[in-house]
Amino acid sequence: MSIETRGSMENILNTFNAKDWSSPGKIDLETGTRISLDNSEVGFEGGKSATFGEILGKYIGEVNDLQQNANKSIEQLVTGKSQNIHETMLMVEKADLAFKTMNQIRIKIIEAYKEIMKMQV
Repeated sequence: MSIETRGSMENILNTFNAKDWSSPGKIDLETGTRISLDNSEVGFEGGKSATFGEILGKYIGEVNDLQQNANKSIEQLVTGKSQNIHETMLMVEKADLAFKTMNQIRIKIIEAYKEIMKMQV
């Protein structure tokens, strides 16, 4: 590996514009998949763009709803209001999978935060 000189590093930085990297990304909350890195706005409740915190909060709320639905299904099964054990098991497994996925995302966010905090400015 060669040591880069100041001039070659400036050429690399000019070639790859860091301002483009730091531009805010936007995610379509309806599908949860489309990421827009250009200046076009992605709709979110009244036309405003969504922040990372809003997106994260939305998905945490969905995981919470799955947990509550699974708990209600278990309660109905135990009290005898429902006889469908298969549906209850599916709801519990779906909630469990969503929670485990959310936990893995939390771990990755914490790791990314720690990496950012290690960077020197």
